[in-house]
Amino acid sequence: MGKITIFVIVLFLSALAVFAIYNQGVTTVKIPFGEVYEAPTIALVLLSVAFGAFAMLFYFMVRDTKKYLDNWQYQKKQKKEAKVQELYSKALNYLRGRHNQQDAKKLLNEVLSEEPEHINALLQLGDISVSEEDFQKAREYYQKAWNLKPQSIDALFALERLMEKTARWQDALRYIEEILEIDDKNLLAMYKKRDILERLDRWDELIFVQKAIFKYEHTEKGKNLERQNLAGYKYEYGRHSLENGELEKAKKAFKTVLRLEKDFVPATLGLAEVLLREGEAEEAINLLEKSYEQTSSMIVLSRLEDLLINVGEPARLIRIYKNSLSKKSQDNVIKFLLGKLYYRLEMIDDAFEILTSVDTGTAAYSGFYLLMGNLYMKRNQMDRAVYEFKKAIDINKPAFSLSYSCKDCGNISSEWSGRCSNCRKWGTYQFNL
Repeated sequence: MGKITIFVIVLFLSALAVFAIYNQGVTTVKIPFGEVYEAPTIALVLLSVAFGAFAMLFYFMVRDTKKYLDNWQYQKKQKKEAKVQELYSKALNYLRGRHNQQDAKKLLNEVLSEEPEHINALLQLGDISVSEEDFQKAREYYQKAWNLKPQSIDALFALERLMEKTARWQDALRYIEEILEIDDKNLLAMYKKRDILERLDRWDELIFVQKAIFKYEHTEKGKNLERQNLAGYKYEYGRHSLENGELEKAKKAFKTVLRLEKDFVPATLGLAEVLLREGEAEEAINLLEKSYEQTSSMIVLSRLEDLLINVGEPARLIRIYKNSLSKKSQDNVIKFLLGKLYYRLEMIDDAFEILTSVDTGTAAYSGFYLLMGNLYMKRNQMDRAVYEFKKAIDINKPAFSLSYSCKDCGNISSEWSGRCSNCRKWGTYQFNL
């Protein structure tokens, strides 16, 4: 006991003694509905002090007991959390190592036995079930995680991925909508929604989503990319409308694309097709000719060639080719296409003259050698024709069937498309000569 405490007690007893000297009387105490008692005043004071001291002692005892129990519970919880975290971390290490999935599963189940509402353990077990192609079990884990925490975006994404895995696109879309209700600016959810809508050919809804993606992209590079994607998806909407015979919708979509990207060749070809179906052949020709002047696209030129020959205007086409050669006199592609046109029009001497000027050191296309072989045959130079045909065979590529290559990823396609099937970019296919 400290000196100050002893001093306080002595001071209190001294005060009490002085109080007792001056208060020697008797105090009458009446208990309500009970007896009447007479007690010395000093005794009442001492009883009051004792009662107060007991009350304070009881309060501190309860407080300290509660503090002890709280601390015990906290330590117990801390130990449990540490154990759960250790088990979970060990399970993740097994999963990252990709060599002990079964042990990881066992540890994750131990985590759940300690903490049944451990969301991440449920999600990891769901992922393991997916890898084992037990999709029903995976859905049970994911669903339980979502039920425990309905606002969990991770659980919703897990359910969405599972629906994608099982090709249940409508259900996947439903979970994406749930995510966007929680976070309407979630770009990852928007990207996934865009991909699903594309699979479902719901282009009008997709364009609405793409506009939102463009709005929420913050970097300049990202905005440029999404602007190009917006033009591409508007083109797809136009193409889809054209295939369904909705010419007015298609025309509006293609024109919108060309306002966004004036050099968007697929939209130009789409708009030309709409004009042809509407009986506006001359307007379609003018559109393609203007586009070729702006873009120098061989794809546009090839379509223009077919169209002008069909309407009986090969002279106009030859003029366009010659005008191009006057600007690019060494362009082997233009020379080849013009030579092929001459051959198609039975202008043998002109075809021979232009094709013999092609730099064969850069030509590795079987169609060129086959065309030359046919020209030599028409000129009765059989030995030379056989020599050219052998070159065509050695290259081992289709002869007059022009293939296309993507200028971005190099993907080869036997048919032209507005969008590369490999890198998914628009307007990248060009002649593969």
